[in-house]
Amino acid sequence: MENHKEKILVVDDEISIRRILETRLSMLGYTVITAGDGEEALEVYKKELPNLIILDIMMPKLDGYGVCQEIRKESDIPIIMLTALGDVADRITGLELGADDYVVKPFSPKELEARIKAILRRVDKISWAAITANSGIISMGGIKIDTNRRQVYKQNEKIRLTGMEFSLLELLMSKSGEAFSRASILQEVWGYTPERHVDTRVVDVHISRLRSKLEEDPSNPDLILTARGTGYLFQKITDTQKN
Repeated sequence: MENHKEKILVVDDEISIRRILETRLSMLGYTVITAGDGEEALEVYKKELPNLIILDIMMPKLDGYGVCQEIRKESDIPIIMLTALGDVADRITGLELGADDYVVKPFSPKELEARIKAILRRVDKISWAAITANSGIISMGGIKIDTNRRQVYKQNEKIRLTGMEFSLLELLMSKSGEAFSRASILQEVWGYTPERHVDTRVVDVHISRLRSKLEEDPSNPDLILTARGTGYLFQKITDTQKN
């Protein structure tokens, strides 16, 4: 059994899924807490302060979308959505509300476990980098990021990003002018290689969210550009400054 210190909150109205995930994740060394509906999820979250949330969408009292919205008002804790919805547009609604990733039911427990490990590894890496790094300031095009404090400023105004949004922006700005494919972004930021084409929609939604927060006109972006046939890049700007 692996030795983890992380605490995971599993939220699902199906008791069988809660039991399966609680058993499997506990065997991997995680501390697992559970909730059976959205209202209970918020109560448990505030009391236990987990490191990651696995969140079902279709639940009584308060659905996963509502839970995600409430949590994102105060925290960028990693959230993986579980969805049985068939339409791709419905699947990515959770991402638009701030979830980090999603897994479609019926899902492979091993796939979910790999996603969990990848996200928590990223969080641990970020924490360690903040301790060991030096200046960590990247500034261009009116956008400044502090990679140590994980803070972003647009024209000196602080902009709030989720953890994944920040990691994505950091990747693009640190190599401005270089185009990244969606698959390579998933590998670099999310920590896994897409198995299906639909997986890359996670990247598209996060790019859209970044543009809505950073671009003057998100529908006609000047900073985060689409590289035709490739993916995305941060515009190469001559006043680039790295300290």
